[in-house]
Amino acid sequence: MKTTLKSLITCCLLGSLAPAFAASTVDLSVKGLITPSSCTPSLSAGGQIDYGKVAAKDLNQTSTTKLAENRLLLKIDCEGPTAMAFKLIDNQPDTSSNYWYLGLGLTPAQEKIGLVRVFFENSTTDNQTVQISESEDGGKTWSRNNGQGFYIGDSMHAPSNPTDPTQPIPSTHFATDLKIYAEIARADGLTLTEEVAFRASGTVEVHYL
Repeated sequence: MKTTLKSLITCCLLGSLAPAFAASTVDLSVKGLITPSSCTPSLSAGGQIDYGKVAAKDLNQTSTTKLAENRLLLKIDCEGPTAMAFKLIDNQPDTSSNYWYLGLGLTPAQEKIGLVRVFFENSTTDNQTVQISESEDGGKTWSRNNGQGFYIGDSMHAPSNPTDPTQPIPSTHFATDLKIYAEIARADGLTLTEEVAFRASGTVEVHYL
C-alpha cells in the first residue's frame, strides 16, 4: 500500500474593472487503502546457511569461486486471497560486486568478498504452478522474470499466471524453492593473510498491491 500526499494550488483572476486578488488557500489530500488481510513470510531452516571454513588455497586466483548450492523454502501465507509482491533487501549495501545480488561483506582491507545469487524454482500459489514476474517501477508495470532471479535493488517480484506475466495474481498460500549459492571474488584481489569472515544478510519484505 502506498500513502500519497498531493497539494493543489488554486488561483483566481477577476475582471480588469474589479480589484485583482489571489486566493490564499491550498488543499491537502491524504489517501490510502486498508487491506482486510495481511501476509506473513517465512523461510525454512530459519533462513540460515553456513558454509563453514573455506581454505584460501582452494579459491580460484583469477576467477570467482562458486561454493556449493543450497536450497531454502520461502512461504508467504495470507489471511485470504491477497494481491501482494515481495522484495529482497540487502542489509549490507554496497558490498556486492553485482548490483542485482546480495553482498558477502568486506575484508578488513575494505575489499568486496563476493556475492550470493538467489533464484526461484517450483513456485506455486494455492497449489497451482505460477511464474514469478518482476517490476522495476514500484508495481506499476510487470513483465516476465526470464532469469527467475530474486534480485535486490528496486526489483519487486510477484506470482503471476504462466500465460500472462503482466498481471500478478492474488494468493493465499504462496511457496517457492530458493536456489542459493555464494561466490567468492577472485583471490588475487583479496587480502587473505588472516581469517576473513564472510556473511550475507537479506530481508524479504512483503508489499500489498
